[in-house]
Amino acid sequence: MTTVLLLMDFQNGIAGRPGFEPVVDAAARALDAARGRRVPVIFVRVAFRPGYPEISPDNRAFSRHRDADGDDMALDRPGTQIIDRLAPRDDEHVVVKKRFSAFTGSDLAVLLRGLGADDLVLGGVSTGGVVLSTVRQAADLDYRLTVLSDACGDPDPEVHRVLVGKVFPPQARVTTVDEWVSEG
Repeated sequence: MTTVLLLMDFQNGIAGRPGFEPVVDAAARALDAARGRRVPVIFVRVAFRPGYPEISPDNRAFSRHRDADGDDMALDRPGTQIIDRLAPRDDEHVVVKKRFSAFTGSDLAVLLRGLGADDLVLGGVSTGGVVLSTVRQAADLDYRLTVLSDACGDPDPEVHRVLVGKVFPPQARVTTVDEWVSEG
């Protein structure tokens, strides 16, 4: 079994907002443990070309950002860069996606196949966005899944609670970073 840690949307414009500090702390502990165990780490971020040509006006969720953010979510802008606390090392992969799921518009599936991954451990912001969409797609692709509940966060605590408590368990094992680390 080859395990990969996916840290998703831990970028300045998303996880760098106030209120996500405990989630970032948990993700940092997971990252340290993965690095110590030589578990491959893949960072996922969302970013677009200037002017957001990838976003259809029919996409309600993303067209809202295109219209409101200017080019804040463009590929080279500070808001799309991984937060300093979790800075990827040179030997760690960074995947750029174009929608909520880490798989959509990215080369994540190809990279996971190349690594021989069959077991994914997920953390991300937000639970109702990237984590939910990625869990659903990864489950459909037959990956074994673990969601690190404290390394996930959502602007709406109730959404987070329902997802990790009721929605994810049929498709993924839900645990904390400390429990995952103690399993060695």
